[in-house]
Amino acid sequence: MTIGLSQLTFADLGASGQARLLDMAYSRLVHGIGLLPISGVAFGYWQYSLGLNPEGYWLWTLSYLLAGVAVRLQHSGYRRDREQLTNEQVLGKWLLTVYRTATLHGLGLAASGLITAGRVPFEFTLLQAVILTSIVAANASQMSPVLAVYRRFANAAWLPCMMIAPWAFPEHWLLVLPLSGVMLWTLDRQALVSHGFFLQQIKLEEDYRQATEKAEAALRAKNQFLTTASHDLRQPVHAMGFLIESISRRNQDPVLRQPLQELKQSVQSITQMFNSLLDLSRIELGALPVNLQTVALDPLMADVATLFREEALTRQIELRVRPSGGKALVMADSMLLRQSMINLMQNALRYTLSGGVLMAVRRRGSAWQLEVWDTGVGIAEADQQRVYSPFFRPEHAWRIDNAGHGLGLAVVARCADLMGVSQGLQSREGVGSRFWLRLPTASADERHAGFQIPFTSEFQEEMLRGRCLIVDDEPQVRRAWQAMLNAWGVQTECVASGSEALAMLDSGFQPQAIFCDQRLRSGESGFELLQVLLERCPDAAGAMVSGEFDSPALAQAEQEGYLVLHKPLEPESLHTLLSRLLPASAISGAGYAPLPPQAENNGINLV
Repeated sequence: MTIGLSQLTFADLGASGQARLLDMAYSRLVHGIGLLPISGVAFGYWQYSLGLNPEGYWLWTLSYLLAGVAVRLQHSGYRRDREQLTNEQVLGKWLLTVYRTATLHGLGLAASGLITAGRVPFEFTLLQAVILTSIVAANASQMSPVLAVYRRFANAAWLPCMMIAPWAFPEHWLLVLPLSGVMLWTLDRQALVSHGFFLQQIKLEEDYRQATEKAEAALRAKNQFLTTASHDLRQPVHAMGFLIESISRRNQDPVLRQPLQELKQSVQSITQMFNSLLDLSRIELGALPVNLQTVALDPLMADVATLFREEALTRQIELRVRPSGGKALVMADSMLLRQSMINLMQNALRYTLSGGVLMAVRRRGSAWQLEVWDTGVGIAEADQQRVYSPFFRPEHAWRIDNAGHGLGLAVVARCADLMGVSQGLQSREGVGSRFWLRLPTASADERHAGFQIPFTSEFQEEMLRGRCLIVDDEPQVRRAWQAMLNAWGVQTECVASGSEALAMLDSGFQPQAIFCDQRLRSGESGFELLQVLLERCPDAAGAMVSGEFDSPALAQAEQEGYLVLHKPLEPESLHTLLSRLLPASAISGAGYAPLPPQAENNGINLV
């Protein structure tokens, strides 16, 4: 049952909230006890100056000095327990102690009146009463976080003073006594209101924290589901891309050329959506490790531009790159930076109907600023901060291209946060936009990172030669591999398990390239199987293929220098890789650099 804020009681709060209120009340109690000796010295001196015996006040002052030391030592023990014990244990151990301390403090305050009642002038007694009222009134708000603490203190201080009113004010006690009762009740009402305020604040904080924890738990569950299910989500897209490439190779009908191209672009859009969505989930789960190292921007810019040059030419959009002449070396995570650049270029091209897109790097103080300019539709000022939120797209963006999902810029923002770099945008609606990342300069003598395998859009005219062995437990995926590789001219055998793969080798098939899926239904480890197959075929090259990102086996494979490819694979990137892995596929004129040795393949990303 939901409790209204106006009906809250101390018991309605959780142990954490009760402990926080106890902290406040106890701190005020300790502070008040420590201050009282000051008034004791003042009143004792006044009593002495009047020619009266101040021994009672000196004794009272000394008692409060000792009590202040004892209470502070006690409070130190309380603070240690707050660090070491649970909230429930602290409340069980200390709540009654604080109650007793408040009661003794109130009695000690009342004792200052008892030792002078009827033995000092009226003015002295009146000032004592004013000081007592001020102290109780101040604590009506400051000690009220725990109402029972204040009431024990106030009753212990006030009621004895009311009882001695006939001796303290022999001529006015009939007036003083009812006024004292009214004052005690008024201060209690004030304390009750103040206590309610503290309860409401703590309750609102608790509700907010619980709501936040539930939202974060739901987000973690969603991200964990997406990460766990990524293998199954990527399988059909992976197969679809291969089948479309196979059909495109075999298609001779000009009428089907345009529909096939549009189908290929649709699959690429789905692939981009999966990658962005799953990247965002991995970032939010903290599953993307950040490895800051020296990255040369110029090669990375050239690589990213290559990915989009064909699309720009097809749409008659001028794509330009303005490098730094080899000067731009920055501290960044090469994978996160590359993903950010790809997303910025996708975003620029998607919303540019005519004109051009420019990727440039320029010096900004002690940093390098990577910029992507476009002559697109621009972003309204009211939407410029919201574009970094997941799934947000301005209204005009939906009219231009409904293939986007509002994830690309969200991934850019998360990647920038992970790398600790600043990012931003400038845009004018109807004119264009400029997105930027500002990256710290790296030392020139550091090792460069970020080797990437480029591909060329002209690969469709080139045929391959050689033999490949594919191990994948999904029949649909095996058929897709077979159709595409055969269309490329590669002799291909596809099997579902390790036993079938070994039987294929025993039959005399000698592959030059082996691609092994990580998750096999037989329960085998794809990585262990790949190691066995490569041991049987020492002249072959091999790679792991998986729809997962965070598998310990994949991490081990990358650490040991094996190439790890993530589904869905882009046919263009796979063609580029095979042109280097298959010895019989020396494609002239492609201008490819030799593939690094297996021990240097760690970190290569084809997707």
